[in-house]
Amino acid sequence: MEGIEQWKSEAEQRIQQGIEYVLQLPAIQQGIEYASQIPAVQKGIEYGRQIPPVQLYSAAAVLVFTTLLLILVRLLRRPKSNTIVLSGLSGSGKTILFYQLRDGSSHQGTVTSMEPNEGTFILHSEAGKERKVKPVHIVDVPGHPRLLPKLDEFLPEAAGIVFVVDALEFLPNLRGVSEYLYDILTKASVVKKKVPVLICCNKTEKVTAHTKDFICKQLEKEIDKLRTSRSAVSDADVANDHTLGTPGKAFSFSQCTNKVSVGEASGLTGKIADVEQFIRDNVKP
Repeated sequence: MEGIEQWKSEAEQRIQQGIEYVLQLPAIQQGIEYASQIPAVQKGIEYGRQIPPVQLYSAAAVLVFTTLLLILVRLLRRPKSNTIVLSGLSGSGKTILFYQLRDGSSHQGTVTSMEPNEGTFILHSEAGKERKVKPVHIVDVPGHPRLLPKLDEFLPEAAGIVFVVDALEFLPNLRGVSEYLYDILTKASVVKKKVPVLICCNKTEKVTAHTKDFICKQLEKEIDKLRTSRSAVSDADVANDHTLGTPGKAFSFSQCTNKVSVGEASGLTGKIADVEQFIRDNVKP
């Protein structure tokens, strides 16, 4: 106890010496003289004289600690991501969408890539605008089954995910599309950060392409089947970090913790308004 009291006494003396030194500074004295002429300040000074010094020192210490804590939090706060990940099976049209977003061209003749295609740029539709526009980092992740692990490298930094679906050849690929989407929606990096997902129904310029409503309903039904088959502890379930949906209810995308929306696009003709709107909703200019 004696040691604590001695430390407390020394601390009070040092704080008092520091206060006295600061108060002797010419600029501080001029400020005090000016402030003391203000009625509200005079009342505050009178009230402050009635407070025990120990309480004043404690309040000053709390104020300093809080200020330092706020500064530290501000310094450690990471800037908001500007990364948009294009994902989906091979042949869905991700790469064409990438080039449409970048320079307004479909780049016909592109082949399936075995490496991520990425770049940071201002969207082509926003180029030349006078207002300030924030560049977007777009990553086109290959959809080949053997390369799906590469997706995990980019999901932790994603501000949004565009999941591209071939609306023309949707039914033959329904199972594979659903499994890929299921894996994305159950990733911890997506669930914990509530990363928004746009299901982009591509190739809608074709007459025989399925509508986005049809595709959405079919995906919900197929994912509901997957959820049931993976509900038990199995090798298939180990790969996923979270389960989807509400127990006892048919699955719908509205049950996801993150926002899942559905849009249409035609990479070939440049109809990508839904994709651009999704990007700007999640990467502010």
